[in-house]
Amino acid sequence: MSGKAAKVILTEKQQGVLEQISRSTTAPRRLVQRADIILLGFAGWLNRDIAVEVGLGRKQVGLWRRRWQQSFDALVAVECRESHAALRRLIEDVLSDAPRSGSPGTFTAEQVTQILATACEPAENSGRPINRWTHRELTDEVIRRGIVSSISVSQVGRYLRQAELQPHRTKYWLNTKEKDPEVFEQQVQVVCQTYLDAPDLYFQENTHTVSVDEMSGLQALERIANTIPMQPGRPERIEYEYKRHGTLCLIGNWDVVLGQMIAPTIRETRTEEDFAWHIHRTIQTDPEAGWVFVVDNLNTHCSETLVRYVARLEGIDESTLGRKGKSGILKSMATRQTFLSDRHHRIRFVFLPKHTSWLNQIEVIFGIIGRRVLRRGNFTSLAAMKDRILDFIEYFNRTFAKPFRWTYTGRPVSAETVKRPPIWKENWASLRESRQSLAVVA
Repeated sequence: MSGKAAKVILTEKQQGVLEQISRSTTAPRRLVQRADIILLGFAGWLNRDIAVEVGLGRKQVGLWRRRWQQSFDALVAVECRESHAALRRLIEDVLSDAPRSGSPGTFTAEQVTQILATACEPAENSGRPINRWTHRELTDEVIRRGIVSSISVSQVGRYLRQAELQPHRTKYWLNTKEKDPEVFEQQVQVVCQTYLDAPDLYFQENTHTVSVDEMSGLQALERIANTIPMQPGRPERIEYEYKRHGTLCLIGNWDVVLGQMIAPTIRETRTEEDFAWHIHRTIQTDPEAGWVFVVDNLNTHCSETLVRYVARLEGIDESTLGRKGKSGILKSMATRQTFLSDRHHRIRFVFLPKHTSWLNQIEVIFGIIGRRVLRRGNFTSLAAMKDRILDFIEYFNRTFAKPFRWTYTGRPVSAETVKRPPIWKENWASLRESRQSLAVVA
């Protein structure tokens, strides 16, 4: 006697993804079959009727219905928190086969580990006049060391892909100068909490949270020959030589809540007077509101001029500020930063840990401006470059600017972290691992 079939529940988005898979002419047949099983089960079909319809056995139909039921909570969690593409990827994972052991490998686990360890070594340590590995040179090296007697370049490449090792790629990074990890973590939490508090401050207390920094040394370069448009089989070609017309500095503001660039300043210099004027100009866009500025530790961001300006706004007698380098609030950068960071002020500043400008959201926008405007730009004058940058900022705000889902640990910063429920495959892997452990103990 047959048992009771697992009940299939679908949300509107899940049903839409399954229907896309079912209609797809490029998806694997097994994936289409399993999507049809879930859709027909949701429509109320019996397992035996579904089996006839999709060309599978009744037990197979029941198996995929149970697996969908076991994974439903995880699918809902991803649907609520992540993108449509992430939901589709998880659905495809739910409807995919469990991992199989496959045939025994040609190389032992120890040999594979040694190949990967060699890939992680600096290439110059091998005595070769190179600073990075290619697949061919790495293959030659592991054979020379006697790790394997022979192996193909493509097999070495597969091992590297499986281990997610990319010796041909590099990325720059910026490490903090704070040596105490606890102090650094505390400073980072202040910045992250500032981003978390920004919406409540804006909607409940009329306080703007703004990331501010300078993008300096922007060169107005004019190519000495016209750019040749792309053609079939040929990319666009840009003249190598250029004429310099000078440099500009962009001081940018990124409104954390609105996801907009506001009140940018573009000048040829970036003195403390320039920065203080920029802050004044920004505040004047909403003079009655509160303002929180996230800035790095550049000396112009805590200058005497800025301290005196904030003191006037806060109604503080400037004669009580002391003397720069001598006494009082103006004595040093540390005392000036403490004054500017005072949470009781309507205008206050949050300073990043030293050497960690990557915590400032405006840096992401500067990267976009560099790629979209400056990298291939051709400017006949400083005025032309300034106009192009301002036009792009207006276009960026109008079209695709939006608030960031800010990340620090690799996951979006949120008030609390809720772990996603597992899908059937993850439960299956955990159960299999525990069974193997019991077998070893026995």
